[in-house]
Order: sequence, then structure tokens, then C-alpha cells
Amino acid sequence: MKIGTDITVVSRLENSIKKFGAKFLDRFLSQEEQKKLSQKPQSIAGYWAAKEAVSKALGCGIGSELGFHDIIIYKDEKGVPLFKLSSKAQEIHNIKSSSLSIAHDGGFAIAIAIVTQKEA
Repeated sequence: MKIGTDITVVSRLENSIKKFGAKFLDRFLSQEEQKKLSQKPQSIAGYWAAKEAVSKALGCGIGSELGFHDIIIYKDEKGVPLFKLSSKAQEIHNIKSSSLSIAHDGGFAIAIAIVTQKEA
């Protein structure tokens, strides 16, 4: 089992959205993720933190082995955040089980990801 966490300042992402608009959002969110977030800065920051936390739990960070678009954040029918990996990333990381938590308050967004990988 591995754990990853990330915290970000909501205003930092809010400023990037104001400066770069959709181009910034497209850098790390799919169109489907953007539709579900309804442009709420705190939720966008939560998804950023979640993707960073997942990449840290996988031990690789965001880079050539795992990109922002390889991590897809979604919620179940109860609103619980979950993630899945692109097929390419799943082949590399072999996730057996996972858990994700996202929170935002006081101008910060934080996420914690836990993954268990299949034995090689």
C-alpha cells in the first residue's frame, strides 16, 4: 500500500484560470471533468491536488510516465471521489485497489490517495 498527498492554494489556480482560461484547464482536466466541476475554483483546485496525490502514491509524480490526463477523477452516485487510470497508465502501474479523499476549506484544497498495486 502506498499513500500520496497534496495541498494547493485555491487562489493560485484561480489566478491561472483568469490568466490563461480554458487553455490552463485543458492542460490537466478532460472536457468531462471540466463539465462536472462547473468552474468552481475550490473544486478545480481539489482535482489538481487529487491528480498530484495519485501521482505521488504511484511513486512517479506527473511527468513522462504519468500525465495529468492519465488520471481521471470522477464521483460515484453518493459523491465519493474516485479515480481511474488510462489504459496505458494502468498497464504500467497495475493498481489493484485505491481510495481518494478531497477536501477544501480556508483557501486550500487537499487530497490524499491510497493505492495498492498488484504483485509483479
